[in-house]
Amino acid sequence: MNRIALSSFAQRLPLLGRALSLSLAVFSGLCLLLATERQAHAYIDPSSGLLALQSLFAGLATAGYFLRRRVAQLFGRGKKPAAAVVIAKPAATSIRKDDTRSAA
Repeated sequence: MNRIALSSFAQRLPLLGRALSLSLAVFSGLCLLLATERQAHAYIDPSSGLLALQSLFAGLATAGYFLRRRVAQLFGRGKKPAAAVVIAKPAATSIRKDDTRSAA
């Protein structure tokens, strides 16, 4: 009965069924890789791990820098589009030298 229910579920949602099958295949492959692990006869310098960690953090910082506007817009703190703001120019006035009226 369980097989029938799963197959009807997969028929209703074919994309989800494919994703489920793919994830099970990836999980099975990872389990096989970990189960058949062989001993490594190599030496890795301790600073190599720090270099990889530094590269990872640099990549994350770069992605954050380039995506900062999208993240700000996602949380509603982004700038308004420039097209929505209309700035009116003041009317040009000519001032004569002999004008005695005060501006205040």
